[in-house]
Amino acid sequence: MVIERAPLEDELGDVLDKAIRGCDVPEADVAQRAGLSTDRLRSVIDYCERLSPEELDRLAAVLRLKPAGLRAVASEDYPLPDISGLPFCLYPLRMPHGIGVANAYLVADCSSDWGILFDTGTSEEGLWRNWPQKIKRVAAVFLTHYETEHCGGIGGIRRRYPEAPIFGPNDRDRPRGVVALDDGAVIREGGFSIAVRSTPGHVESHHCYRITVPNAPGGRPLLISGDLLFAGSIGGAFHCGKRLHTSLHNMLAQNEDATVIAPGHGPLTTMANEKQFNPFL
Repeated sequence: MVIERAPLEDELGDVLDKAIRGCDVPEADVAQRAGLSTDRLRSVIDYCERLSPEELDRLAAVLRLKPAGLRAVASEDYPLPDISGLPFCLYPLRMPHGIGVANAYLVADCSSDWGILFDTGTSEEGLWRNWPQKIKRVAAVFLTHYETEHCGGIGGIRRRYPEAPIFGPNDRDRPRGVVALDDGAVIREGGFSIAVRSTPGHVESHHCYRITVPNAPGGRPLLISGDLLFAGSIGGAFHCGKRLHTSLHNMLAQNEDATVIAPGHGPLTTMANEKQFNPFL
């Protein structure tokens, strides 16, 4: 079972802005190579103007983006897959953030009243507003990184579930009491296996978590991708663009197409869907 609905994190302007920042080519040069004026490109990035399919294809070639994916984002009709086949219940906890949403996730045995929490959202209030009534206990908490919209509810979790250990990346800004995990660590909890993957780039210390149920080998894996990979886009490279793309390459290599992706912003997707449509992949 999956409870799911959310808008894409990035629209065309966001995708173009991230791509231009990542290609290390001045905006004016990008516009010229694509046969556009700088003002027109800037107007598109600022959501004031639209581009024709031909113009989008020229921009995709200059920015080394997937043309079909860029057109899909621009059309505001980005394809999203049906999410099924997970061997557990997944509860996305959506909280308003800017004009979009920030996500936390509860993973639970569908027959039980406890779960494992990934990120804690924007605030304690937002977390409890979305909390499923069925979940009475939290076995553990895993944080992808320490931006406020992903760990804002940590205080509330500590007060309501003081026995739950909280794990996250090793970072000098790690909140007090968070247990640092290294790349490659595997935590087992109640039939779940949580594999830790260090994925720096968006920020210096960032983790993704791959969740499987060893006793259900036919079930699809789940990847908590934080701010590394979104449906239709990628995270901003606030720390290092090269390391972000290395992390993306590693995630593509380490996760099969059937993997369900639960990003820090936007809707659920799958690895196969993003390989087919994501402009950056």
